[in-house]
Amino acid sequence: MRPALKFFSGENSQQKKYLSFLKFKRDFQKYGLEKARSYELILHWLNNRLSRNQFLVLSGILVGCTAGLAGVILKTLVHNIHYFITNKVHFEYQILFYIVFPFLGIVLTTLIVLTLFKGQDRKGIGAILYEIAQNSSIVASVKMYSQVIQSAVTVGLGGSAGLESPIAVTGAAIGSNYAQTYRLNYKERTLLLAAGATAGIASAFNAPIAGIMFAFEILLTGVVFTDFIPLVVAAVCGSLLSRILLQEDVLFRFYTREAFNYKNVPYYLILGVVTGLYARYFVIISQKVEHFIKGLQLSKMRKAMFGGAVLSLLCVLFPPLFGEGYDTVKAFTNGNTHSIIENSFFRYFEIGDWTIIVFLVLVLLLKAFATSFTIFSGGNGGNFAPSLFAGGTVGYLFALVCQHIGFTDVPVTNLVLVGMAGAMSGVMYAPLTAIFLIAESSFGYDLFIPLMIVSIMSYLIAKWFSPISPELKSLADEGKIFTNKHDKNLLFALRTDDFIDKYSQAIQENASVADLFELVKNGNKNIFAIVDDSRTLKGVLTLDDIRPYLFNKEFDTSQTVAQIMKTPPALLRPENKPLDILQTFDDTGVWNLPVVNEKNDFIGFISKSSILMSYRQLLKEYSD
Repeated sequence: MRPALKFFSGENSQQKKYLSFLKFKRDFQKYGLEKARSYELILHWLNNRLSRNQFLVLSGILVGCTAGLAGVILKTLVHNIHYFITNKVHFEYQILFYIVFPFLGIVLTTLIVLTLFKGQDRKGIGAILYEIAQNSSIVASVKMYSQVIQSAVTVGLGGSAGLESPIAVTGAAIGSNYAQTYRLNYKERTLLLAAGATAGIASAFNAPIAGIMFAFEILLTGVVFTDFIPLVVAAVCGSLLSRILLQEDVLFRFYTREAFNYKNVPYYLILGVVTGLYARYFVIISQKVEHFIKGLQLSKMRKAMFGGAVLSLLCVLFPPLFGEGYDTVKAFTNGNTHSIIENSFFRYFEIGDWTIIVFLVLVLLLKAFATSFTIFSGGNGGNFAPSLFAGGTVGYLFALVCQHIGFTDVPVTNLVLVGMAGAMSGVMYAPLTAIFLIAESSFGYDLFIPLMIVSIMSYLIAKWFSPISPELKSLADEGKIFTNKHDKNLLFALRTDDFIDKYSQAIQENASVADLFELVKNGNKNIFAIVDDSRTLKGVLTLDDIRPYLFNKEFDTSQTVAQIMKTPPALLRPENKPLDILQTFDDTGVWNLPVVNEKNDFIGFISKSSILMSYRQLLKEYSD
């Protein structure tokens, strides 16, 4: 065999290298890589040299490290601000700080959104799910840093919210933009988006397994994946950076707890019910506050000032509502409860068991308001930390009540820990994330049984009230995010406007049947719309309806079309969802239906077969 033939016969490994070089050269010219940074050129070259799985693993490492670093920076920044306010200022001035800083945090965040980010304030986990379902997992590059800035200002200055949701959105944006840079397809882009969010959560809690569970339970709902190795390596990278760079007092760690005793199961069963009911209370208050603030006839800045004023008042009266609240939960587990009250007005009362119980009940009831006003009046944050704080408080309060009643050997610390998992499970609808988060953070793998009992009970109670998380229900009902119903997800991805045959044939109602016959002979449609002079739909005729007249020589063709037309079994609107349209087809038993606007003007026909063909094609693409 001649050398040239041998080279292109596949027997020489140089062929693959040469073809890889040609592909990189074409990409270099096609995508304008001459403007790319040096590290981008290296990664583009690796993208052409490595197998797809190898490049995805490398991408998981890079995205995980970047998202993890963003989480570490944000946590450190907020921790330092909190430490200065709560430890470096005398009590008399702390009251002033509690008045000024929470208010300032929400107002400044709103000002930043309006000036730097042009009013684009979509935030929270729902924003990520929306991009996955509606925008092909393409997240705006501005979110790689906008969420960090906004949440640092909000929570750092005392906003009663958590940093984990902004960290997750930041990580998702990092993963998505990385995938866009290296021209990865939708499924790979979604995988790296989830990897970035996973790394962010893993770094925030130093809990890699919880980060992975978060991705599967919340982000990738309704998205089928067989390759999750990039998620694992991203979670490991984020957690390692957190362990290496964060100080010990910043880490979400609980070292004091009791060994699990099966005799304490009744405590956990009751606590599961209590945390489930509290989680329901939390989401109801959140919805009512959101509705209230949206209904205010005020500008965004005035809403921020109003929400900031409410939050400041709550923080002055109840300092544990200031910020994330993790220090308060750690005080519960360390037995240092009096430090929680000493900065509040309750310090002027005799501090006994009932004083603490009343104080904690009020804190629990007002935490939902504090978090909701923080988020919906203009601040940036999430429900991760508030649900964990509230759950820990519920657990500690439950333990105090049990002790006060007369029960002995109450596992106080364990109730605090599993209470955190229970409330988070009910608020976030993520029981597995809650279970592994607390197990990893407390080194309490022997607590899996009580963690599962409380988390699952709370989750089932939440699901009993609402099958879908209330935070996401409106988006799910509108088909803007995926749910665990995979078939519906694909149908929601279709667009009704794409199926309307706007070149459908129509004929006026006063036209003769002879004119209709001529239209049938010269056209290629099997259904016709009957309209008036203003194109208002009057009826329809199918080829099957016309055929008996077409071959009847005795039929009077001078009759008008209006005399033989039929009323359509149903009318469709352009705003109807494909899922609803298919249901209408099933109810009527027909294969073509007319589409009209609000004035009943004819727009076109939709064929059931066109929707089914598009669904099958989409199913094939998602299955590849």
